[in-house]
Amino acid sequence: MNPVSAAYHAVFGETEHGLPTARPPALRILACGAVDDGKSTLIGRLLYESGAVPDDQRVALAADSRRYGAADGEIDFALLTDGLEAERERNITIDVAYRYMSTARRDFIIADTPGHEQYTANMATGASQCEVGIILVDAVRGLRPQTFRHAAICSILGIRHVVLAVNKMDGVGFSQARLGQIVEEFALAAKHLQLDMVAIPISARRGDNVVSISAAMPWYQGVTLLQYLEQLEVPRSDGEASLRLPIQGMSRTPEGERLYTGTIAAGGLSLGDRIKVAVGGAEAVIQRLIGSEGPVERAEAGTAVAVTLTPEIDLGRGDLLWSGPGAPACSSHFSAHVVWFAEPSLFAGRDYELRLGTLTSAVTVTAIRGKLDIISGARIAATEITRDEIAICHLATPGMIAFDSYAQCPATGGFLLINRATGETVAAGMVRNALDRGSNLFAQALTIDRKAREDLLGQKGAVLWLTGLSGAGKSTIADGLERRLHAKRKLTILLDGDNVRLGLNRDLGFTEGDRVENLRRVAEVARLMVDAGLIVLCSFISPFAADRAMVRERLAGTPFFEIFVDAPLDICEQRDPKGLYAKARRGEIRNFTGLDSAYEQPSAPDLHLDTSRYGADELADRIVRFLVEQGIAT
Repeated sequence: MNPVSAAYHAVFGETEHGLPTARPPALRILACGAVDDGKSTLIGRLLYESGAVPDDQRVALAADSRRYGAADGEIDFALLTDGLEAERERNITIDVAYRYMSTARRDFIIADTPGHEQYTANMATGASQCEVGIILVDAVRGLRPQTFRHAAICSILGIRHVVLAVNKMDGVGFSQARLGQIVEEFALAAKHLQLDMVAIPISARRGDNVVSISAAMPWYQGVTLLQYLEQLEVPRSDGEASLRLPIQGMSRTPEGERLYTGTIAAGGLSLGDRIKVAVGGAEAVIQRLIGSEGPVERAEAGTAVAVTLTPEIDLGRGDLLWSGPGAPACSSHFSAHVVWFAEPSLFAGRDYELRLGTLTSAVTVTAIRGKLDIISGARIAATEITRDEIAICHLATPGMIAFDSYAQCPATGGFLLINRATGETVAAGMVRNALDRGSNLFAQALTIDRKAREDLLGQKGAVLWLTGLSGAGKSTIADGLERRLHAKRKLTILLDGDNVRLGLNRDLGFTEGDRVENLRRVAEVARLMVDAGLIVLCSFISPFAADRAMVRERLAGTPFFEIFVDAPLDICEQRDPKGLYAKARRGEIRNFTGLDSAYEQPSAPDLHLDTSRYGADELADRIVRFLVEQGIAT
């Protein structure tokens, strides 16, 4: 028995040609793989041959096929799913196309996802709700990095059943040896990723082994793709799962009761059930349960509901109600797989906005524990995650949040990371597990606070953050400013970039990751000092907007002023007070800001100082006047 047939028997036992007697539930299918491997063509053929394409659309499809270059009488099945004009013109899939089809035995929901690396985010979106993945491979070109990347995303999104559809077998003379070679190369990654893999040799364009067994491959003793999908059994236990009801909003009934709304993410909910609030542990009973059509006795997963509770509990958007044997995790630290979408790399120490179900929270990537080798499926060491890579990260939120592992409940274990400055979605994440770190740490309430210290000193604390290129004049201006504030009997501290690196941060270099950690530590020190009532002057190049936003975020609630010390690069290089530009030009210094590392200018600084036009003393006086206006240096 060949490996493909053996895999079939492992799934279906000895009933290879039998049919299930009961109609199974609809199957959610993901079609993925590298660009041009034939996903859209395959899905189009399935739709066409299953009768899901109406007669008028078949006529239009034939016309479109001729319009886009198909030979006479040949149908371009990809046109059924590549609906965007840009996709047709460029012959790639950009968006996720969802299609529905039925056979006599089963209903299907099919997601045709992008193959190009540029659209990995779209692919992950399509995969998030699927139960089986069809990974297309071009038999001629063989396995490619994007093939393995899609396999890894399938694995971390909880898709365990995968069909390795080796397409374009007609291009390799329907070679059994070629199929075996591709399956052998893919098997190691499938094992590491814990994928239950079945390989089926096909030709989507010709229809071989898609719906009907191919006469061109008599050596293949397995099933067609459609037969496999019709008979695949995916265990489901949504109805038996523990309840998860994320709260979306609150309103008042005409009687004044609090009415909480949300969509049941897992399990079911009945009138009279006792539920708990995940964070805090408060308990209540469901007094009223309302569905879209009015009051109901019970509602299942996927249903939007409104509930009233006895006794009433003060809940808000993002709270999670649960009941049943399995409690959600409650922690401020967790481990997760993160699929990175953004062009700037991911580094530990940066802050983002977390969106997990209905919850929105600040979150910090505290550590990168490695990244997934998409070829072998193994974890490898990494401190930087570039676009389309998959990281294993530790993350922390300011307070306790409730969640599940993604494998247990995708709706309460999947999340997005948002760049807080731009609003861009930069990553999708899947919670792995809660971390004990910090679970026994609690903020200590102190009698003497910042205001008490400020009253004692007779001043208001603040942070002034001077940013700009090396040689722009930051340290000179900061030193002159501190002298003037000292003369006004204001207690200050000046944190200068070089001085901090000679002590507290002497273990850090100048890679982007080290720059992030450097500023994170400085922000924490500045927060402690401003809490002591001091005026804190920070002079740091701080070239990246995301890092300056992180600093501002960590100092929320504190008077914080960003001061852009501006000078053209050529003038900074002419000054070169430390000889650093000359060394960088000679290649003795790497990652030097302004030369081989970018400087992102502040878009809306509190003060913009042009040191090419004004002297340091004049600009220091200007900052003092600004602080007087802000009530800081009165």
